[in-house]
Amino acid sequence: MEPTLLAGQSVLVDPRAYLHSPPQAGDVVLLLHPLDPGMLMVKRVGSVERGKVFVLGDNSVASTDSRTFG
Repeated sequence: MEPTLLAGQSVLVDPRAYLHSPPQAGDVVLLLHPLDPGMLMVKRVGSVERGKVFVLGDNSVASTDSRTFG
């Protein structure tokens, strides 16, 4: 998520944040990597369609995100 978050920075996460409403475009979210479920990823919600979420990294040139894994 560089340049927004730098390597080694701490991030607080509220696991209840989306219990009652879906993520909105621009939100920063924590998710499991779909190809490596042991790895956590921090990404930004790019666009939200009904029931679908597209996530992007802030460094689009070097990011593994929805463009990579669908």
